[in-house]
Amino acid sequence: MGIKLGPLLETRPIKVEELANQKVAIDGYNILYQFLSSIRQADGNLLTDSEGRVTSHLSGLFFRLSALVDNGIKPCIIFDGKPPKLKKKLLEERRLRKIKAEIEWEAAISAGDVETARTKAQQTTRLDKEMLVESKRLLDLLGVPWFDAPSEGEAQVAFLIKSGKVNYGASQDYDTILFGAKNFVRNLTLSNRRKLPKQNKWVAVTPEIIDIDLSLSKLGITREQLVDVSILMGTDFNPGIDGIGPKKGLKLVKECGNAEEALVKIGKVIDNLGEIRDLFLNPEVDDFDPCWNNPDAEGLENFLCNNYRFNRDRVMKTIEIYTNSKSKARQYTLGDF
Repeated sequence: MGIKLGPLLETRPIKVEELANQKVAIDGYNILYQFLSSIRQADGNLLTDSEGRVTSHLSGLFFRLSALVDNGIKPCIIFDGKPPKLKKKLLEERRLRKIKAEIEWEAAISAGDVETARTKAQQTTRLDKEMLVESKRLLDLLGVPWFDAPSEGEAQVAFLIKSGKVNYGASQDYDTILFGAKNFVRNLTLSNRRKLPKQNKWVAVTPEIIDIDLSLSKLGITREQLVDVSILMGTDFNPGIDGIGPKKGLKLVKECGNAEEALVKIGKVIDNLGEIRDLFLNPEVDDFDPCWNNPDAEGLENFLCNNYRFNRDRVMKTIEIYTNSKSKARQYTLGDF
């Protein structure tokens, strides 16, 4: 579900080219779900090839990552491993929501309500093992490094930043910050606009950097206390306390010092509080050295065009972006803006 920390954090809109020459670890499950949700036909059905195989995830990876590479960014994709036991309830809730959305999607199609059908279809998104295998094969052909984290991918992203293996982490969820990421970017892999639900209006979507140290300084709390605020609000590992949002959670933690004392004050209990906190402060991660390689142009053409029937002209033009990325690398950095 992601933790709604936005109101508490200091953000700065940026242009993608400001991240030129930077190594960026990207939450793999996050972007694949993003592509599968957004890259669809008008009625909500996923893109497929002539044999009915889903290609939305491959299209998203190939074409949207090329926009990052064209701006001198070196992406590294991190996939989730085994989820913590405390996440089991959330995963079951998500499964049931998808079943409900599938029923509502079919009803909307029958009623001819295309707008509702597309919205409900996005809520049914599933990422299966075959899609993961195909995605990793495509990344190998692109020369883009990827890694299977032992547990939460966002924790692995944060570890890579702290260990100096990458410069930034990218995801739509704020959880990466709680795992210790200092340099964090949102909206990096989104298209530059999105449609508002139930309206014929589009809004601009721009990447933004979240300044963690400045945020904590202005809030007057530590990262550990921000984790406690999130636990009071609710995380992927616990439902939180009803009525506590970011502002109220912050107020309680600042007044009481930590989540335990805050719970005493309001007369509430959170089971396994210490275990939940430890998942963020001491997550399971592995060491990994990302290595970027030259793309396999012939392999990419065969994989996308011959196997999945992608448009050959468009694919070949995009392959040139990956092939020429080193010679086109920008010489400026964030400090130049």
